[in-house]
Amino acid sequence: ILATQRPSVNVITGIIKANLPSRISFAVSSQVDSRTILDRGGAETLLGKGDMLFSPQGAPKPIRVQGAFISDEEVEMLLDYIRSQGQEVSENEELIDFIENDSKEDDSSEEDEFLVKQDKLLPDAVELVMSTGQASSSSIQRRFRVGYSRAARLVDTMEELRIIGPSGGGNKPREILMSQEQAMELVKSLM
Repeated sequence: ILATQRPSVNVITGIIKANLPSRISFAVSSQVDSRTILDRGGAETLLGKGDMLFSPQGAPKPIRVQGAFISDEEVEMLLDYIRSQGQEVSENEELIDFIENDSKEDDSSEEDEFLVKQDKLLPDAVELVMSTGQASSSSIQRRFRVGYSRAARLVDTMEELRIIGPSGGGNKPREILMSQEQAMELVKSLM
């Protein structure tokens, strides 16, 4: 079992995802985080309080389920029971120190996290969106012969950079928020 509060691609690498075919996601803040965990959107619409998406191995789409809340007192009671059985319950100080130090390093720069998400195809995708006036995953897929996940990540990155607006739902096109010169200058400054 792997659990993280930072569902970024530098934490959940491709190797980890390949070796953990069944996944659970609680509520996340963005569709990018949902795609990092489940390889599809949906977790950003969850309600919290145990609401989750369970993606079992081989299932075509995740199943929405409700987890049970366990209070701190119930956890303490369980630990007391385990202790009474003669099994020693201890904390791994070395592991805790490693996790705390690693999370401090991760918090040091949000820009580093963005650079990990960055795709070498981003400048070309931005240029395509600006020249056609249409920001869609399908047009990026067709033009650059890439899969849906990569094309959708490029569109999400453009939205995070405020090059394009959020999805209007349905077939409504996304609003382009920058001029071509501004967008290309922004992308070049990040590469």
